[in-house]
Amino acid sequence: MRLDIYRRAEQDGKFSYLAVPETRNIPEEATNTDWEVEARAVEVDDGAQQIDDYDIQNLTGQLAEKGYAVTSAMH
Repeated sequence: MRLDIYRRAEQDGKFSYLAVPETRNIPEEATNTDWEVEARAVEVDDGAQQIDDYDIQNLTGQLAEKGYAVTSAMH
């Protein structure tokens, strides 16, 4: 699958990341935050459960539930 990756600045120079299937826009509930494009059309295995580079866990579960996936709160 291909994902568009967005990022937003957090405290201490860290970032949170949002992964959205490339054919979709950022969901309405996430548009109230200042997300910036990090990468477009990132190729990820269809069965991937995480994206280590962006600290996204439970990828397929989050995509199925919400239509997008976000960085783990434990990052």
